[in-house]
Amino acid sequence: MATDLKQIGERIKGLRESVELTPKKMATILEVDAYDYLLYEAGKKDISISFLQRIEREFNIDLATLMFGEEPRMSSYFVTRKDKGMSVERVSAYKYQSLTAGFSNNLCEVFIVTVEPKPEETDYFRNIHAGQEYNMVLEGSMSININGKDIILEEGDSIYFDSSLPHGMKALNNKEVKFLAVILYP
Repeated sequence: MATDLKQIGERIKGLRESVELTPKKMATILEVDAYDYLLYEAGKKDISISFLQRIEREFNIDLATLMFGEEPRMSSYFVTRKDKGMSVERVSAYKYQSLTAGFSNNLCEVFIVTVEPKPEETDYFRNIHAGQEYNMVLEGSMSININGKDIILEEGDSIYFDSSLPHGMKALNNKEVKFLAVILYP
């Protein structure tokens, strides 16, 4: 995971340097603390989708480019073969496999997300990002916490929610969970 965070951080730093901004100015534009921003660049702090989306909007750079380091090239259609989506462990709790990384100017992001089980007392890794989100459990079961409310989802269950509310997921029954996540932009 550290390698993926480090690589994402290096791409963010490269973007900042290419537009000739200081770390402090970049942090101001992205509305984050300068110290936290430098931790993102160094790959030492978990990077949320909302932070990457902010960079995407501010600098007109595709989310897939930030996450995977490759420019999307397809504009009419893009096929992802089974288990062949580009993968990244963006935060310690989640592994993302993108199903849309090769399509340019997409209106949503689609991932298969794998969450490893953690001790029961472990709190949720919460995320907030603009738009709406759809999750469908493919394997296992999970607890999703949306704005402080816990909801249990079993294989085949799905949920659609306002992703600007704090939300996080946990694998249940000491087994990993895989779910389809569709993040819709506003």
